[in-house]
Parts: sequence; C-alpha cells; structure tokens
Amino acid sequence: MQDRFFIAAQLRQIAGLLQIKGENPFKARAYERAADALERLDGDLDALVTSRRLTDIKGVGAGLAAAIDELYRTGKSAMLERLREELPPGVVEISSVPGLNLKKIVALHAALGSENLSDLKAAGEKGLIRTVKGLGEKAEAKILAAIGRLETREDRVSLDRALKEGERLVRHLRAAPEIAEADIAGVLRRRKETVRRIVFVAASRSSKKALDRFLNFPAVAQSLERAADRCSARLAGGLHVELNVVAPEDYAGALHYFTGSKKHYARLEELARRKKITLGPRAPRAAAGKKIAAQDEKQIYRRLGMRYVPPELREDEGEIEAALAGELPDLVTIDDIQGMTHCHTVYSDGKSTVEEMARAAEVMGMKYLTITDHSPNAFYARGVKIDRLMAQWEEIDKVQEKVKIKLLKGTESDILDDGALDYPDRILERFDIVIASIHHRAKMDAGQMTRRIVRAMRQPIFKIWGHPLGRLIQSRPPLECDMEKALDAVAESGAAIEVNGDPRRLDLEPRWIRAARRRGIKFIVSTDAHSTLALQNLRYGVFMARRGWLTRGEVLNTLDTRAFREAVRP
Repeated sequence: MQDRFFIAAQLRQIAGLLQIKGENPFKARAYERAADALERLDGDLDALVTSRRLTDIKGVGAGLAAAIDELYRTGKSAMLERLREELPPGVVEISSVPGLNLKKIVALHAALGSENLSDLKAAGEKGLIRTVKGLGEKAEAKILAAIGRLETREDRVSLDRALKEGERLVRHLRAAPEIAEADIAGVLRRRKETVRRIVFVAASRSSKKALDRFLNFPAVAQSLERAADRCSARLAGGLHVELNVVAPEDYAGALHYFTGSKKHYARLEELARRKKITLGPRAPRAAAGKKIAAQDEKQIYRRLGMRYVPPELREDEGEIEAALAGELPDLVTIDDIQGMTHCHTVYSDGKSTVEEMARAAEVMGMKYLTITDHSPNAFYARGVKIDRLMAQWEEIDKVQEKVKIKLLKGTESDILDDGALDYPDRILERFDIVIASIHHRAKMDAGQMTRRIVRAMRQPIFKIWGHPLGRLIQSRPPLECDMEKALDAVAESGAAIEVNGDPRRLDLEPRWIRAARRRGIKFIVSTDAHSTLALQNLRYGVFMARRGWLTRGEVLNTLDTRAFREAVRP
C-alpha cells in the first residue's frame, strides 16, 4: 500500500505530462488539485480507500478516485504508463527549457536522442541542435543559455503557492494552546516573487511542544533537522520550511530578526550600536544586557529613532534613510483599492461570464469592474472582433441593470509590431479604459522593441501599459528594451502603468516601479483575472505595489468610480 505523498507525486506527473501533451487544461488541473488535496489530507487515507469514500475528498470525482485507488493498491498507474509511452523520455525535464514545446522536444529526441538536459546541453555544445529542422544557431544559443540558468537556479516556488502553504501552516500553529503567537518571516513576509524556504517564528513557553506541533502538520513529508528551539522540514511538494521558537517576550525581536533582509538588518545593527543597543534573534538589549521591552516591531524602530519600516521595504534600498528622515511613504493597502481592473471574460480567454465576474467583484466590495478582453490581433486568446465587441457591450448593459457595481467597457489592446494599437481609433475612443500590452515579441532586438514601445506610448489616446515587460516568472524573461527611454515616453505622454497581480507575472518589478514613480507616472494595480477566483490576485498586485513604494495617491484604482473613469478615459 502506498502513502498519500507517493500518490500525490504520481498525480502531479500525470498532470505535467497532460499539459505537455496539450490535452484539456482542466483535466491537468484536476490532477494537480487532487494531489494538493491528498498532501493536505487530515483524515485516514486507508479508511477512505477501504470504505470506497475517496470522493469525499474535495475535488476528487469518480475518475480520480479510481486513479488514486489504483496507485494506492498497486503503486502503478495505467494512465501514467501510457503517457510515458506516448511521449519521449525525459520530456518533463526538457520541457522546463523556455520555448521548447512538444513538437520541438520530439524533433530533438528523434534527431539527437536527447533524453535529459545533460544530453541536450552536450548536443548544443557540439553545435548539433542547430541542425535539427525548425531550429537554428540562434535557437541553439537560447537553449544553451536557458539550460545554464536552470542549472544554477535554486529550487524556488512562486509567491502565491508559498503564501498559501505558509498561511495554512501558521493557522495550524496558532490553533495550538501552547503557542501564544506565530507568523511568517523571511523573504515570504517581504513578498519576494519566489521563495526557496519559508521561515516561521513562534512564541511559546514549551519549545518542544511547539516543534512537535510544527512537525505534525499534515503536509510535512520529512523532518530534516531539529534542535532545542528550531527545526526544519520538507513539505510534500518539495518546499523547505523552518520554525524558530522563542519566549513570548522575545517574539517581536525574533520576528524582526528572521524577517531580514540581511542588508537591512546589518544597517540597523550599525544604528543600534551607536545607541548602545544590541539587536538579535531575541528581544533588544541595552548596554548592561537588560532586555528592552518591545511589544511589536514598531517599538524597535522607534527605539532606533526612526519610523516603522514595512517588511516589503526592508531591502536596504533607501528605506532606512527615508525612515530616519521621517519621509517613508504611507504605502497603498488592499483596503484602498476601490475597483477591479484588467479582467477577462468568456468573450476572449476568460472562464467566467460578464455577470459572474460582476457579482464576484461586488461581493468583494468593489465599486467598479473593468471588462478588458483581448483585441482581435490576439487570435490565440479569442481576441474580440468588432462585431462580437458590440454584442459584449450589449451584454454589459444588460448585466449593469442587475448589479450595483459599475461596469466599465474596456480592452486589452495589443501593441502591434509597429507600435500602433489594435482596433481603429473610432473604436478605441469609445472605450472607458484601454490597457495596451505586448503579447507577440516578433523576435525584436532591444532597439526595435524600445522604438515599438515608445511609439505605442505616444499614440494620442490615454492608455495603461499592461504587464509592461511581459515576464513569466521562472519561465520567460522580460522583454529586452531600454526601460529608461520607455519610462520617459510614458511620462511625456501622460500614460499610466499597470502593476499586474497575476502571480505568474507580478510585472513591473519593484526597481522599475520606483523608477517610474520618480517620473511622476501613475499606476493601476490589476488582477489580470481570467476567472472569478483569479480576482483574488489583487493582493499580489498590492504586494508588488508596496515593494515599489507606491502610495494610495499614485494608484488610480484607489479613486472612486467617477474620478477613476475620468482619469482613465481614452
């Protein structure tokens, strides 16, 4: 009999192979969700199997129940074996190289016998990849460069996945009577785009009981290390977690210390020494070694003579100087956001209807929602041609009669290769909001891409530059362009910039947000939602905005409906 972690791993392999093969994405996601559910299962898997109640697990239907039962009893899956037979060996590993789809992987395997990244790298170093039909010298160089990045990259997971795991574990810790307080620290608390390890801090008078509670979390697959006041473990999905236990009076100091960053903390230690204060993983101490009472981190910063620095800013990028001078901005919060922006529906590549999106946003307390489906050039995303656009507008008007939330008619208009915007001007002028995005890179070099962006920003219509650099975290690099010139063009034209909350994008990155705000550019914080569930992306957009030092006054969708509509009118 196999345990739930083994079964979950096999289900994830099936999901990965289904995705590579290009089968129904909903089917692949169903296997992923079933794997998640098994890893988080609090009940007895043996009992569920023997009593034929696997469908009691959320998201597990009859088909998935049969697959789980087969893996549990035999350790094998007929579907997984069939997929492995249909696809080249090593397809999952090789598919991690950006730009290599199944067709190219099959061609590489047929021509070169490549079964893993090592084989592919060796072939490329011999100049053999360029000989494969459909590839060439440039493709070979890109593949080798991508393999190099993969070889040096640490195993990291996306912010959203790490945060969901972290929040579940925190709830597990806080539910224990022996734990007074518990929270996430480290890079996850600072909201970095990817996470290698989740660090937790807990306050307890019994470190043994706190550590036992941590290691009894259902998703913990392996205990890695344990000491008197700390331990580390590996979760079923491969993510490493670490808990540090301190006495309740030391909690604020420990949370501050383990949040980091190292550079930020080192600068604070310099300031503390001048005031004869010692910082560290416990409560701050005065010169004589006496503990300085600190109920929270704000008191620590106050004792150092500065304003409180939010975790998102603790990177030693000017925040300490600003805090000392009393000039640290009041960062935008999720409660400041009054409207959902950049939302897709079934009219293009969304999964929810106009009405479903409207009602979901209304439940979240939003005052307005922008419907911004793809423009015709995005044919792969069922871009909306003018005749269907008219039908969409009619539907928006009908739904508006049923809901209180204000629905704004918009588009995510493609920035074409020459810098023009998709849709003729007579249509663009009728929208309430235009988000202008690049989806097709056209193999442009940095100079060509810069000129394309500058032309687009100078188009005589107000627009918001959508997911500006087009990155997909850990899978697609940003566009190559002269970003300083592009931002100058945005500032000159009076355009605005999107901070995209899709966890795969989180675009712009903070350094460019700060460069833009120095030019006085305004922003929207968007969800890029393709479903009602994805409206929850809003918090990730706010995280990035805060890391970029944005205030409420710099974010347009903190405005009320009338003011927002006036601000973004094309």
